[in-house]
Amino acid sequence: MLFAYKVKDPSGKLIEGEVDAADERVALTKLRSQRFTVISIEKAKAKKKKKGKVTSKEIVIFSRQLSTLVSSGVPIVQGLSILEAQAESPAFASVIANIRTDIEGGLSISDAMRKHPKVFSELYVSMIKAGETGGILDTILERLSSYLESSEALKAKVKSAMMYPAVVGGVALAISIFLLVFIIPVFKGIFASFNAELPFMTRIIIGLSDFIRANILYLLAISGGIFYGIKSYIKTEKGKRKIDETVIKLPVFGILLKKVAIAKFSRTLGTLIKSGVPILQGLETVAKTSGNKVIEEAIMKSRDSIKEGGRLAEPLKKSNLFPQMVVQMIGVGEETGSLDTMLIKIADFYDQEVDTAVKGLTSMIEPLIMVFMGLVIGFVVIAMFMPMFELGDLASRSGN
Repeated sequence: MLFAYKVKDPSGKLIEGEVDAADERVALTKLRSQRFTVISIEKAKAKKKKKGKVTSKEIVIFSRQLSTLVSSGVPIVQGLSILEAQAESPAFASVIANIRTDIEGGLSISDAMRKHPKVFSELYVSMIKAGETGGILDTILERLSSYLESSEALKAKVKSAMMYPAVVGGVALAISIFLLVFIIPVFKGIFASFNAELPFMTRIIIGLSDFIRANILYLLAISGGIFYGIKSYIKTEKGKRKIDETVIKLPVFGILLKKVAIAKFSRTLGTLIKSGVPILQGLETVAKTSGNKVIEEAIMKSRDSIKEGGRLAEPLKKSNLFPQMVVQMIGVGEETGSLDTMLIKIADFYDQEVDTAVKGLTSMIEPLIMVFMGLVIGFVVIAMFMPMFELGDLASRSGN
């Protein structure tokens, strides 16, 4: 049963919230045990569940703020109440309120967060649990905040590399379709009045325009069917693995995505080990959050190797996914007992590699896209204006 309360903390600050308890007496006991002065308490009204998606940016901000509050000595329940009031998203405010209520009801912080898997990942919950077990929640929250901020920065770099060609390519496609569907038919009508044979390029463009206009509904239906089919195929285990395997083998983007995967693997595992999470559990968590089935399988093979008394470096080497330098650094980390430190160094190095690769990719793609757009649109324009250059000749022929 939920009870809504108004209390004052030892510093005199007014706090409002809810507490889960069997009855009002138990609720009062819980609040007083936290050194709160109870002003009012009553049975809480039923709340509608807030719908909406919690963004990764909100999780990053929440983690940093909670880390600061806990490091400053603010009790976790009070800290959650403050963050609930400050949350801009109603959906996230609802999640924080539920976590706070569960903690007040006796659940651990990690167990309360585990009830919201769409908001808090397995990695997040594992690190919080390690912080609770080791009594270093403030330290873990600090590491978790830094990890999430680095991950978001890495994700932003990749998005910037993918966004530019996607936008420019989309604009080029839209302009080409507009010319073929709306502009070419106007020129076709003009050319038809001359009753003369048109240049080969012009006939190709007019034919393509006629085909698109006559079959536009079928083309849209086929495009939609292909998109739906690919989307459904990706959802299957076989499809997901095949796509992931193909993606990391791509000439340019594959190299970038592999570097991103190495940076993510190294930083995630390094942060988990440094936070006190057992390596077997850490590898399982890293595998689940890798985002690539091929890399996930390689990590799980490494986990099996360690489980049987082997080393981490050897299975990673056999996978042919991790560069020799990475394997050697991990091997040195295992030998010296400083695997967490070595993994963080690898992550820092590959973050810089990704940054360099993104800049190089952008500078390379920009002229290629411009050339492509120039060729496509230039071909259409030249094909349409070629007959104009011969307009006098076409007119004289039509007169004879």
